[in-house]
Amino acid sequence: MEQINEQFRTLRLSNMVHALEQQREQASTYNELSFEERLSLLLEHEILHRNQNKVKSLKRQAKLRLNAQMSQITYKQGRGLNRKMMAELGTGTYLHKHQNILITGATGAGKTFVGCALADQACEQYQTAKYFRLSRLLDDLAASKLDGSYQKLLLNLAKKSLLIIDDWGLEKLNQAQSGYLLEVLEDRYQQSSTIVISQLPVKEWFKMITNATVADAILDRLVHNSHRIELEGESMRKLDQSGHL
Repeated sequence: MEQINEQFRTLRLSNMVHALEQQREQASTYNELSFEERLSLLLEHEILHRNQNKVKSLKRQAKLRLNAQMSQITYKQGRGLNRKMMAELGTGTYLHKHQNILITGATGAGKTFVGCALADQACEQYQTAKYFRLSRLLDDLAASKLDGSYQKLLLNLAKKSLLIIDDWGLEKLNQAQSGYLLEVLEDRYQQSSTIVISQLPVKEWFKMITNATVADAILDRLVHNSHRIELEGESMRKLDQSGHL
């Protein structure tokens, strides 16, 4: 058995070691199964654990701001959340169609929670994701310009199936920042999906970008073929504190 276990580890089938040990400890359960049936169970165990580890790794790499799941979203009346739309988005079809999601609403409306829940669901579907606050994304892009890693960062961002940009519109973007953002979105246009989270209504996004020409280009790549979630109602933080969430 030690030799078999070592062979499993050599082949990087460590999960099968535990599954085989379980079969030995519960011999009465497995003795009547054929060799092929027992082998199939071992392989299923290995595949299951590999998939679970992959999802954990994807969520860790995404660095989501909140630990949120689709099942935890509250569909309170007057909140502006459409169950049918959310159910459709939960299937991940928008990712395969390379569509964007624009989430807007007042402070405390739960915008980031909804965005992170959608990203968490994407990871469950084995899609790569990455969360950024807009200011941090712009800082990273500016820094990469200085140290020569700009193209590498752009390539890394382009490869993500889902990019989440939070706190959009808190400050106006200068010429350089607008240029960085346009390059990121240009690389991703009709190739992958982006979730944008903002306190500002979409119709006011144009004002946050100094250069009107660049503003047109950025908004065209974001708004075209996008799903919009416009959250309304009382702050979910207040509801949570009062125990009525």
